[in-house]
Order: sequence, then structure tokens, then C-alpha cells
Amino acid sequence: MKITEVLFEKVKEIWDKTHQHPFVVGMGKGDLPVESFIRYMKQDYVFLIDYSKLFALGAVKAKDIETMAAFAKLLDETLHGEMDLHRQYAERFGITNQQLEETKPTPINLAYTRYMLNVAQNGSLEELISALLPCMWSYWEIGKMLAEKYPGSTDHPLYGEWIKMYSSSEFGSLATWLIDLLDQLVDGKPERELQVIEEHFLTTSRFEYLFWDMVYQGGEWPV
Repeated sequence: MKITEVLFEKVKEIWDKTHQHPFVVGMGKGDLPVESFIRYMKQDYVFLIDYSKLFALGAVKAKDIETMAAFAKLLDETLHGEMDLHRQYAERFGITNQQLEETKPTPINLAYTRYMLNVAQNGSLEELISALLPCMWSYWEIGKMLAEKYPGSTDHPLYGEWIKMYSSSEFGSLATWLIDLLDQLVDGKPERELQVIEEHFLTTSRFEYLFWDMVYQGGEWPV
């Protein structure tokens, strides 16, 4: 059994809760409060700034040109695909690019990105992938789930573009490449190393849930 198949089974309970979160469901139904989406968009934008750095570090840790090029593509897709979508949404709400970039990350956002960056800087390439993969993989799963469960959701005037991007085969191919690469890198690794991979994957999956909850409920610094 491949490591990602094992991880998918172990994380199922966490991801099921994420799929049922009122923020996620609200996008599918089209009744998510706009203020929650604006909070998400701003927090996710500064999240993606740090998330992009993980792909740059992936290129640094890669052992061959092909893998380096693939991480460079992921970096480009994030900076000019995902973040463009956020910039387009911001423009609709009268938020400038400068205001997006000056958004202060919440405690959950900061803890999440710093955890991933710490793993990326101090761990192996497979550890880096295990820490960043839940974000990309779970977004693809959420996008597909919303598109299938809520007919017409991809045509919603506000949330439709988000659902279309993350349910797309193009986005899915990026997640699939990372899934396959992780399987290749850990093949034959001892159990103690596999346990580290599993812990990173479960930890950042929990952070993903906390991130959705934070942008739905609030969660700014107390002072």
C-alpha cells in the first residue's frame, strides 16, 4: 500500500469534518456571508506568500532537473494562478494589492505557515512535501466535492470561480504530481521515517481545519 493511500485513510476523519465546515458548505450553497469570504481571501493571500516559498525550497532540495522544474512550475502557478484569483476577488471588493500584501496574519495562519517553513528548512524533501500536501490535496477534494454535491455552484456569481479553479483537472494534476512524488521518495524508507511523514501530514491537515474555522469565526490577536 502506498504511503499516500495510508495517509488518505488516516486523515479521513479530519477531512470529513473540514468538508462539513459551515464555511466550506456555505460556498457550495452560495449563502456564505461575504465578510467571511473577504476575511478568508485576505488571510489566504498572505498564507500563499509563505506557501510559495515552500515550492522554492522544494526546488532547492530536489535531486534532479525535472523535479526542480516541476517545483518551479508550482511556484509560478501559485504566484500567478491562485494569487491572481485572490487579486481579482479583492478588486471586486475595492481592496488594493498593497492592502492584500499588508494583511497581518492571524495566530492560526502564522502558526501554520511557520510550522511548514520549519519542516521545509530543516527536513528532507519528503518531509517538506508531507507538510505542504494537505493544503493542495484537500483543496482539490473540497473543490470536487462542492462541484458534485451542489449543482450550479460553479456558476455562483461570487463563489463559482473559486470552486471552478479548485475542482479543475489542471489544479488536480498539480496535487497528483506531489502525491506521486511523495510515494516515490518514501519507498523503502524505515518505519520511523514514515511516522515522521505521517505526523507532518496529520498536523497540517488539522491546521487546514483550523484555518477554515478561523476565517469563519474570526480569530484575530486578542490585543
